[in-house]
Amino acid sequence: MVALVSTVAYLGLEARSVEVQCQLAAGLPRFSVVGLADKAVAESRERVQSALAAMGLSLPPKRITVNLSPADLPKEGSHYDLPIALALLGAMGVLDGEDLAEWVAVGELALDGRIVPSPGVLLAALHASEQDKGLICPAAQGAEARWASGIAVCAAPDLVSLLAHFRGDRQLPEPAPGLVAEPDHGPDLKQVKGQESAKRALEIAAAGGHNLLMNGPPGAGKSLLASCLPGILPPLTPAEALEVSMVASVAGLLEGGRISRTRPFRAPHHSASMAALTGGGLRVRPGEVSLAHLGVLFLDELPEFQRAVLDSLRQPLETGKVDVARANAHVSYPARVQLVAAMNPCRCGHLGDPALACSRAPKCAADYQSKVSGPMLDRIDLHVEVQPVSAMDLALPPPAEGSAEVAARVARAREVQVARGVRANAELEGEMLERYATPDEAGRQLLMQAAEAMRLSARGYTRMLRVARTVADLAGADAVGRVHVAEALSYRRAAPRA
Repeated sequence: MVALVSTVAYLGLEARSVEVQCQLAAGLPRFSVVGLADKAVAESRERVQSALAAMGLSLPPKRITVNLSPADLPKEGSHYDLPIALALLGAMGVLDGEDLAEWVAVGELALDGRIVPSPGVLLAALHASEQDKGLICPAAQGAEARWASGIAVCAAPDLVSLLAHFRGDRQLPEPAPGLVAEPDHGPDLKQVKGQESAKRALEIAAAGGHNLLMNGPPGAGKSLLASCLPGILPPLTPAEALEVSMVASVAGLLEGGRISRTRPFRAPHHSASMAALTGGGLRVRPGEVSLAHLGVLFLDELPEFQRAVLDSLRQPLETGKVDVARANAHVSYPARVQLVAAMNPCRCGHLGDPALACSRAPKCAADYQSKVSGPMLDRIDLHVEVQPVSAMDLALPPPAEGSAEVAARVARAREVQVARGVRANAELEGEMLERYATPDEAGRQLLMQAAEAMRLSARGYTRMLRVARTVADLAGADAVGRVHVAEALSYRRAAPRA
């Protein structure tokens, strides 16, 4: 007899169907799992056997073979424990195989029979919805699975309760949908004293989804400005919130099934490896750039990151996704992020300050800033110098305008951009860029002169046009004029001369 149970394999944000087949045959007692299973799946034999023993069941003295089909698809993770246990119970006759035919099962088993959380339940629920099946999952993740509308969810705390549910002895309660987390916008711009030019650049970056680099001495407020950015960004739409939650689910970070409308803000340490930043590793997982999808990726102390790690972000910043290629798998994660970076002008951080003069200038600054490659800097739309804040500035009362007022202007500009058919101006390209961002004659002449003087690359030219369009949107202008081009050029970094 062969018992069949459906489950899934995760490849990026895609859940693929996997059929767990369990057969009991005559022969020497043995329990084997086949089907290109990794170490965690192979170890499920011990967890399943201990969980059944906790229920008072022992394995039959037969040859037990579990096949994970398709056999050439890599299987990773502990979520195969529950479907393997259910297939084994079906083969033993404890459960009716027909009762399991309309369900997809995921979950890890503890040695005492409890069903404990495993990553990716939201993806499994969406896959089950596409297959017109229900989902069996851990009780702790029932709220997460409930976000997939229109499917039956059986959230069980342990194998005994699940067995009683299918036998009709005791029905498990239907889980409630997870809560929408309260917005967490971080610090308010009212906390920032002075730095008017930097706050203006932050507003333009938020309004158009542009990448931003802040260059200034230590203690000038670069990190504070960056942490204020989520408070002026528009909230995620329901579709975007679900997309962000799918990434969090696969990474095992969706706690209690809570979905947030606040845009992600990730700030990895500069010691992060390439796999930590872009994704990958022995068991492929999303990196920081994917965990910040549709939000902000903040890289403080930019030159302190390894150069190869920084350069690995160049392709995701252009394409909006990360492709992780391995010998046995090829997965893609979304990575449509807004990059915000901060750096000191030199290693000591006081270049240009006569009171704290750098003894190795200008070589110190040249060596330090050259750690960031030119192609990486070319992908950053706005470059702003953050000046040191004096004691007199700190003694002033808080500014009258805070995050709420700036967020209102950003929201109005974003509404105009959504009406054009894009999420933000940073996505304008091709015919749409020509139609909406081409400046008037005065602006075009200024642009041509500046492009020649600043030696803008083709990428830098188009990115500057997008910034000019955002400046015009904030001003409520229908066309891009000379004044908008001039402000956009003031934030553009000229290419270094040979």
